[in-house]
Amino acid sequence: MADWLTREYVFGNFTITPLSVLVGFLLLLLVSVLASFVKKLLAQRLLPRAGLSVGVANAVGSLAGYFILLVGILSILPVMLPGFNFATLTLILGALSFGIGFGLRNVADNFVSGLILLLERPVKVGDRIVVGDLEGSVVDIRARSTTVRTNDNIDIIVPNAEFVSGRVTNLSHNDNRVRFKMPVGVHYNSDVHLVEKALLEAAAAAPHVLKQPAPAARFLAFGDSALEFELRVWSDTLFEKPNALRSEVNFLIWEMFKKYGIQIPYPQRDLHVKEWPGGKPVTVLTEN
Repeated sequence: MADWLTREYVFGNFTITPLSVLVGFLLLLLVSVLASFVKKLLAQRLLPRAGLSVGVANAVGSLAGYFILLVGILSILPVMLPGFNFATLTLILGALSFGIGFGLRNVADNFVSGLILLLERPVKVGDRIVVGDLEGSVVDIRARSTTVRTNDNIDIIVPNAEFVSGRVTNLSHNDNRVRFKMPVGVHYNSDVHLVEKALLEAAAAAPHVLKQPAPAARFLAFGDSALEFELRVWSDTLFEKPNALRSEVNFLIWEMFKKYGIQIPYPQRDLHVKEWPGGKPVTVLTEN
């Protein structure tokens, strides 16, 4: 058994033994575990306690993990493959670049894009983003892909290259404050100043609406069947659940309109008949 473990096999400039390969794989496993431990320690405990945001802590932890892996691999290769040196590394990298140019281009693009995301941080863990028709919160950024969780608690795996080469809307890039616009129509007989008062009182009563920036009510247009208003409010707590905030404010708007006797009209169409065949009397109905 000992003879088999120390038996030498020559491949070009490399002389390896089963023992060196086994030791190398064990060391790689230990380095991988160490990198994962350091990443979690920095991202989940040390950096958040230092006051850094979740996104920054995750980015720094990931970069530290990758650095440990790189240093570990470069240190283990000479043990695993006696005769390995930097000239050999240059040759291997050249072969890898040739292979990447043909079959691994997408994988390389996603990996480089992942490094860009971690360094530039246009998107961070915890951000609320829109990519194409996908909207959700970033829960993890890895070397090849990013995980986005929707409001239905479904995790979508998005290749990192889409964040670098495509158009991404980050709803919480600088801070979590997001403005919501809520249109509402009222009857033409309504007092517009009373409508403005009711809308602002509804916004003030909403627990998830910010006091600053202050809510605003805008009289936008004279519509076909209604006076068209828009309530504009800011929130930093329900930005990831826009429908929940709209529902909360709409309930309060309805209560304020009932309080002040403000009516929301139905669409109205008037039918005017000038002449009916046969000269018979006609009853004209107006549907509201």
